[in-house]
Amino acid sequence: MISAIEKEIVKLLQNSNKKAINLLYENYADSLYGIIKKIITDDDTAQDVLQESFVKIWRYSKKYDPNKAKLFTWLYRIAYNTAIDKVRSQKNKSGKEVQIETSSVYKITSNTLNQDVIDIKKHLSSIDEKYQIVINALFFEGMTQQEASDELDIPLGTIKSRLKIGLRELKKIYNP
Repeated sequence: MISAIEKEIVKLLQNSNKKAINLLYENYADSLYGIIKKIITDDDTAQDVLQESFVKIWRYSKKYDPNKAKLFTWLYRIAYNTAIDKVRSQKNKSGKEVQIETSSVYKITSNTLNQDVIDIKKHLSSIDEKYQIVINALFFEGMTQQEASDELDIPLGTIKSRLKIGLRELKKIYNP
């Protein structure tokens, strides 16, 4: 049975009323923080993830469908997935230290560079804009696919598809 407060929150969420976020925080922040703390032990990082979760909850509030999931289940999934994403991104960052001694960056000569691909930004403008945006975010702005998805407000699967198609279009330019 859905409580009166939950019905009120759902109604406010669906109408993009900012009172919803206050009610959500008052009623669910402690529970969501507990979920996050089971995944992330550092208090500061857990607080950041809770904040990120509420931002995502607000951003996706119109997508919530009470017929598909209870409000708490929906909130739980967002908080849990945000915490898992944070753990993964921290593992990726810590595992990618630059080893200058073994790096070949300083050994590249102009003969080893493919002169045909140096003008990639110029050729990028010749493909469809939706692919340009994704490739630009991932390669030139250094975003991860998840970050690009969040920043551009495009589903992650669409980001991956557009990347694949965009790279295929660029390949046609470089290997006709």
